[in-house]
Amino acid sequence: MANAGESPRGPYRTGIRRREQIVAAAARAFGMHGYDGASMRQIAADVGVSPAALLRHFQDKEDLLAAVLEWWASETAALGAGERTGLQGFNDLRAYMTYHVEHRGLLELFIRLTGEASNEKHPARAFIQQRYGKVVDTLAERLVDVARTGEIPPITLVQAESEIRALCATMDGLEIQWLLDPTVDLVGLFDQYLDHTLDRWRQGRYAR
Repeated sequence: MANAGESPRGPYRTGIRRREQIVAAAARAFGMHGYDGASMRQIAADVGVSPAALLRHFQDKEDLLAAVLEWWASETAALGAGERTGLQGFNDLRAYMTYHVEHRGLLELFIRLTGEASNEKHPARAFIQQRYGKVVDTLAERLVDVARTGEIPPITLVQAESEIRALCATMDGLEIQWLLDPTVDLVGLFDQYLDHTLDRWRQGRYAR
């Protein structure tokens, strides 16, 4: 057993690396073919292991999907959560667009699974619902707090939630357009939209 602070060695370290390879291969497969279209056999072949070896790491495809979603969440956890406060804090959302341009495969995975999760029986549905709910709640509360400080005119929580949902919808829509046509200026268009939105909030012109 390794002492505290030491890196894992031997078979254990190899097992960790193999698990990471499987998750990365599954993320690519789910992003390209969707959850139902991706096969455990093909994912195993992509990694260079047998299906039986893959099942020693993940008991089934749902277990593998859960690992992919956990990995995806950890990859994007720090985005949009910079040190800026107040209305300026919303500028941190620009990091999402830059990140997605640099990690197209990760965006394809999220968009694909989000669409599939409209099916009530899809195994990613709860994860996607919870993530959207958390984003909306967190940003709406931040916007209300900004109003409480007097930086923008008063806004109700209902209005704030409406504003944030529209903001999220714009982000998703621009991302889809960019995936379909890489000539779309994803970063630039979102920058323009966010600039306009922040100016509108400063004037107290909220959605009704």
